Amino acid sequence: MKKSLLVVLLLSAFGIQSSCGRQPEPPLPGAWLTDQYSGLISGKRLAVVANQTSMVGKTHLVDTLKSLGYDIRAIFAPEHGFRGMADAGGHIEDGRDPSTGIPVISLYGKNFKPRPEDLEGIDAVLFDIQDVGARFYTYISTLHYVMEACAENNVECIVLDRPNPNGFYVDGNIPDTSYRSFVGMHPVPIVHGMTIGEYARMIDGEGWLSGGVRCRLTVVACRNYDHQTLYELPVRPSPNLPNQNSVYLYPSICFFEGTNLSLGRGTAFPFQVYGSPELPDTGFSFTPQSVSGATNPPLLGQLCYGTDLRDALADGLVPSPELNLGWVIDAYNNYPDKSRFFTRYFDVLAGGPELREQIRKGMSSAEIRETWKQGLENFAQLRSKYLLYK
Repeated sequence: MKKSLLVVLLLSAFGIQSSCGRQPEPPLPGAWLTDQYSGLISGKRLAVVANQTSMVGKTHLVDTLKSLGYDIRAIFAPEHGFRGMADAGGHIEDGRDPSTGIPVISLYGKNFKPRPEDLEGIDAVLFDIQDVGARFYTYISTLHYVMEACAENNVECIVLDRPNPNGFYVDGNIPDTSYRSFVGMHPVPIVHGMTIGEYARMIDGEGWLSGGVRCRLTVVACRNYDHQTLYELPVRPSPNLPNQNSVYLYPSICFFEGTNLSLGRGTAFPFQVYGSPELPDTGFSFTPQSVSGATNPPLLGQLCYGTDLRDALADGLVPSPELNLGWVIDAYNNYPDKSRFFTRYFDVLAGGPELREQIRKGMSSAEIRETWKQGLENFAQLRSKYLLYK
């Protein structure tokens, strides 16, 4: 059976339809619909928040707008950089775009938030970055700080919306707000089920910007998209999410970033495996190496035994309408020195110590999920106010 047919049949069992089975036209990101926002930016001095995903067809948004004569004064670069693919957590430096000569200002280095001087002489900021729909993916944190800076400096913020590849479900715990960080800034579940434009509306509408300031926000909506659409990303969103299989697995297995295991960074299949030298040999192994996008990966040069999820999509394990906690629970149960399994970063990713303590107590996936129920019901009501694609 072909993979595409298998995915359609799998999702129909969950009441989800793929874009090919549901819509005659493919989803179009907001950035592609220049006729919808040309009037918003004509004659204005612009800054653009963008990276390698900010494509209009096969041309970068910045190059597209420059060719149309729009006045771009600055580019803001998030984690992983503007046109490049820097390591996760790698310090991004200011500079100039070699293709256009436009100044590039890092939002993942000395500053996470545009400074007043960065916005001096700017009338509007265009935000166009592909998100993957998980709380700990840092582009929504960059969005927050860009909106906050725009609000504080009376600059318009225009979000060019893009489909969410994990936008067909909502799942996970609501974090403890005392654990607020750049990988968890807001009281939302791990999978929030919103596009980046809908998420921007929620940040603004709920008063989550510092001091409750409000942003002059406009969202340019996608076309031919709703939350039952399965959107396949045309460009990898970050160096270590190389394909759709990894994008679907990411919300469930990113928790391993807070353990002493490897997620395959430094291999040809990051975020599609997990393992450790400490786990039992079950017939699958890999060895992380220094590669572009992962120059110093966890467990560098060490032979890791673990679980192979490279065929999760073909095997029907993903896409799934809920997180899979079984992988991290099983790894914990099979790890010999359980005192060394978790790192401090696990609580940061999980938004508090509760999930770690639940796993240590031996709670099952079903028992843990039951503790999420009320929070998810409350979030569903909150989320419904901001949806553009119902």
